[in-house]
Amino acid sequence: MCGLCRTLGGVGSRKKTYRAQVASREAYILGEGPVWDGPTGRVVWVDIQAGLVLEGALRSDGVEPVRGHSLPGTVGAAVPASDGGLLVAARDGLATISPDGRLDLGPRLLPGGADSRFNDGACDPAGRFLVGSLSLDGRRSDERLYRLESDGSVRVLADRVTLSNGLGWSPDGRTMYHVDSVPGTVWSAAYDPVTGEVGERRTLLSIADGLPDGLCVDVEGNLWIAIWGGGEVRRYTPRGELIATVAVPAPHTTSVAFVGEGRDRLLITTARDGLSEADLDAHPESGRLFLADVPTMGVPTPRWAGDTATPPWRA
Repeated sequence: MCGLCRTLGGVGSRKKTYRAQVASREAYILGEGPVWDGPTGRVVWVDIQAGLVLEGALRSDGVEPVRGHSLPGTVGAAVPASDGGLLVAARDGLATISPDGRLDLGPRLLPGGADSRFNDGACDPAGRFLVGSLSLDGRRSDERLYRLESDGSVRVLADRVTLSNGLGWSPDGRTMYHVDSVPGTVWSAAYDPVTGEVGERRTLLSIADGLPDGLCVDVEGNLWIAIWGGGEVRRYTPRGELIATVAVPAPHTTSVAFVGEGRDRLLITTARDGLSEADLDAHPESGRLFLADVPTMGVPTPRWAGDTATPPWRA
């Protein structure tokens, strides 16, 4: 292990604990959605409340932002596209950012009048983009998980959601994981990586101490889940057994991704949003990026199969 993380579990301890270290000079209001883009060797993440999409270079001691893109309103997620650009989940629709930085805003996709916005999103093993919505009042359970179709429309894959969050797939692509943060639920469902069809969902985890947020999956099939309000990332087996934690010196841990050429470094986003002045005084590194080295590697991160030159809403 390098200095970014050290094992704290004692000899014979079944549950390992690692420590993450600060990886950015900048602190974000609501950092979220880290993604590793292997072909370009870049990291992509967002600041939801600031409406920012960021691209950065991974260094030995952290992440250096190299380019930022500002959108009107909030930004839920951004994923690399097949041509090297980005597909973005904006407040109530989608957008693309071309490799040279040109922004193309698509039409509104969420129902008119809904007090909702898009939140976390990810690409399935075939490069289809899935994105969920959240209730801005945090109480309604009529939000949904959507998939972007080739004609620019979105198809509902799951309903009865309150705050759609992290998405991930098992190494063989045949199980999808989906977080609904407010009830503390992590769902699993059978998934056809060829057709994109989703089976009936079942409850894998019910988390009461903190809210499950973003997640990623390692090559062994284990889930790494950021815990909002818990100041940590937890590693669960596909059966729901807690086997490791990563301690983060920021209470609002928001999301996590495996980054680097070997996909063997854990990048963690955090938030300042929702913290009091006293909380921020006690946890001054809140909102920064963090890195930890862990003894596994992540599954490859697919790019969106579309391209920014011809987004679906322009076809």
